[in-house]
Amino acid sequence: MQNSQCDWLRIWAKYTPEKLLLRDYESGNEWSYSAFNNRVNFLANYLKKTYDLKKGERIAVLSKNNPTYVALFWICIKLGVILVPINFRLTNNEVKNLISETLPKLFFFQNEFEEMTAMLKKENFINSSININFAEEIFINKNITASNAFPTNITEEDPVMILFTSGSTGVPKGSIITHKMLFWNSINTELRLDITSNDHTLTFAPFYHTGGWNVLQTPFIHHGASQTLLGDFNPELIMDLIEKEKVTLLFGVPTMLQMMAESEQFEDTDLSSLRYIIVGGAPMPIPLIQKWHEKGVFIRQGYGLTEVGPNCFSLSEKDAVRKIGSIGFPNFYIEAKLMNRNNENCGVNESGELWMRSPVVTPGYWNNKEESEKVNTEGWFHTGDIAKIDNEGYYYIIDRKKNMFISGGENIYPAEIEKVLYMMNEIKNAAVVGVNDKKWGEVGAAFIVLNENERLNEEIIIEFCRKKLAKYKIPKHFIFLNELPLNSAGKIDKLRLINLYNSTINN
Repeated sequence: MQNSQCDWLRIWAKYTPEKLLLRDYESGNEWSYSAFNNRVNFLANYLKKTYDLKKGERIAVLSKNNPTYVALFWICIKLGVILVPINFRLTNNEVKNLISETLPKLFFFQNEFEEMTAMLKKENFINSSININFAEEIFINKNITASNAFPTNITEEDPVMILFTSGSTGVPKGSIITHKMLFWNSINTELRLDITSNDHTLTFAPFYHTGGWNVLQTPFIHHGASQTLLGDFNPELIMDLIEKEKVTLLFGVPTMLQMMAESEQFEDTDLSSLRYIIVGGAPMPIPLIQKWHEKGVFIRQGYGLTEVGPNCFSLSEKDAVRKIGSIGFPNFYIEAKLMNRNNENCGVNESGELWMRSPVVTPGYWNNKEESEKVNTEGWFHTGDIAKIDNEGYYYIIDRKKNMFISGGENIYPAEIEKVLYMMNEIKNAAVVGVNDKKWGEVGAAFIVLNENERLNEEIIIEFCRKKLAKYKIPKHFIFLNELPLNSAGKIDKLRLINLYNSTINN
């Protein structure tokens, strides 16, 4: 696969030049494939000439979603440079660590991050910084044309992006995303989701997260489809746009879908254009799945991770009720197996770590050979997730390997307990973590958020759990909160919960 084949934007600009590619909700501007390709080419030539950008050099971006950000991604495709999306929710020190790790030649920033950018420049973490809005006039200009005179020595193994993991238990690792990974992820996605050039979606997942780029956006562009870009997540606005623009596919994490379902306008909004919603990032509570099904919108559970895909598994909407809670089967070009602690294959309904082998597996972590080798055995990537397979071959994620704790010699997976807690109608959110215990080594601590106007106490919850769980799995501590803390990826931050428990005990 050479540069001409990696540049899907250029090819669709030739095939369907006037077809809508991107609509920007905030500005109201929209671009066809041809118009957007011309502007990307112009910017690519400008950056190459002005800053002498060379293949393999990095461009870091500190910004919320906007059209120029998308353009910078395609500039990296065309020039062979590497995009480094920076999580705008990080602290100054955390951003410094990512910059020091990747040493970007150019640093793009949005207006609201000007102060942090000035600090980074003053302390010599970056040299050339560019306000991402500098290209606004170029995008508005209707008459731009530019040549396609770009490098031809780009191969499928070359990196396109460095996406950092959330780092909830340690220092973030930069997962290398290659042209090859983008291509095979797109093929896997299209084959399982039936993407066509007539599809339309909303892109609101942040671009520092693989979901913002690779769940739907890059597969959509590979297939000549269209999208509307939003700067951030707004549940009411998203429902309005689904109805107005007849959105056909949508991606979100469970917390987003819960906020939409709890909105006052949920019942009255016409969502009938949606074939289904793709859900990933975390297990989705069964009561929430059922609420969407009652609305007539099927939830298509999926599974993936930054380092693989991310579109690795998919459960058909036809099985959404019958196999509720399952992630389905591996996607077309994914091999999967479950391995026990002795690295032996697991049988039916036996729990083991999920390993995957595929063209969508990352070649490794940026500047981190030790971690790269640790998660790879003869091409099989160790996901760190514990799963099982039922007698029909359907996969179920039990929990993260790192979330497992051992109580009295028994392995306990918090997600199994959380699933039971969500069966109680009074509970809105629940999270379980392992905490230190003098007698058992570790025991479970459950953090509970109740639905509005509901009352519940520890004794009632324990009595309910006794009917569903073995005694050793029932949490020993219960803490009621107004809300659960989320990390930068929108997932429940279990490290903060452990710290909260420890501070509560110590006080």
